[in-house]
Amino acid sequence: MDQNLRTIDGNVTTMNRGLSYGLYWLSLNWVRLTLRIYSVLLVIQAGYYPILAVVGVPVNIVTIYILLYKDCGLSPCVRRYLGAMAVADLLVIILDLILRHIPTVYPEQFYFLRYIPVCNIHAILLYAATDCSVWFTVTFTFDRFVAICCQKLKSKYCSEKTAAVVLGTVTVLSCLKNIFWYFMLTAHYLLLNTPWFCHVTNDIQNSRVWATVEFIHHILTPALPFLLILLLNVFTVRHILVTSRARRRLRAHTNGDGQCDTEMQNRKKSIILLFVISANFILLWSTLMLFSIWFRMWNIGYQSVYLDWFVQELGIMLQLLSCCTNTAIYAVTQIKFRQQLKNVLKYPFTQIHQSIKLTH
Repeated sequence: MDQNLRTIDGNVTTMNRGLSYGLYWLSLNWVRLTLRIYSVLLVIQAGYYPILAVVGVPVNIVTIYILLYKDCGLSPCVRRYLGAMAVADLLVIILDLILRHIPTVYPEQFYFLRYIPVCNIHAILLYAATDCSVWFTVTFTFDRFVAICCQKLKSKYCSEKTAAVVLGTVTVLSCLKNIFWYFMLTAHYLLLNTPWFCHVTNDIQNSRVWATVEFIHHILTPALPFLLILLLNVFTVRHILVTSRARRRLRAHTNGDGQCDTEMQNRKKSIILLFVISANFILLWSTLMLFSIWFRMWNIGYQSVYLDWFVQELGIMLQLLSCCTNTAIYAVTQIKFRQQLKNVLKYPFTQIHQSIKLTH
């Protein structure tokens, strides 16, 4: 066993994290390939996480502002869902990236956290925010499915009031669901990157009851959302293909082929936004979901397959990136949002320029 492995509470074996460890193991010639990959990721994270935080916080704040207060060419219902997703992503960046992973990458600088006994409370807030981020994506996908495929239900369900009720319900359920972390984890930070970031007792690690609870947690977030998003998108695509063929035949008989179908153009924009958000979520979450389920199964004795620790590091990097990509998706797929984003970004420079002109 390599010397960079250490034991937590005498049971779970994991790897030290931090820039210094990454540079140390890269300096050795005899290190095996998987450990070298892990070390490269540690070095990358030392710059990647702070940059992601510096970019992610203002980007999500600007997105929330535009969706709430500017005309970005989206319906009030859609804006409510996308705004909630941006708020949840911002909370994940603060609670997970800034308050969990950056201290873990720089353990020497954040050693004082070991003496602040709030880790289990932090875990509740972090996992609740993560659940909200994931399930808000599911509720948005379902809303678009209803809007596209269920015309009779559309007027009743796809409203701003319904969106507020759905989002509020998801938020409350996410908070209630994650209360168990308070009892499963201790109050002390570990500053190592196991799937738990707090100290965990041997009784909890070896308990099949808690293993079942945690396994259900990973199934609910994000395994079940994966399945729901895929199924909803499949049904949506099938409906679009059927209705598109029917509309083309109808228009060919009535108006000819040369005229533009405005309704289909608007629907196409909505579909592109939906599919890009769904694909972004699935691609960036897949690696971490796979590792989290595998780790819990491995820890209770199902050890037929082995995944190296660098898979977890890569999965975390991709999952945190997903909290910063939706703004780029909106800017690419929505012309009015892109214009509002340009105006907001130019506003400080415009004010400075006007102030300079007034002084002269």
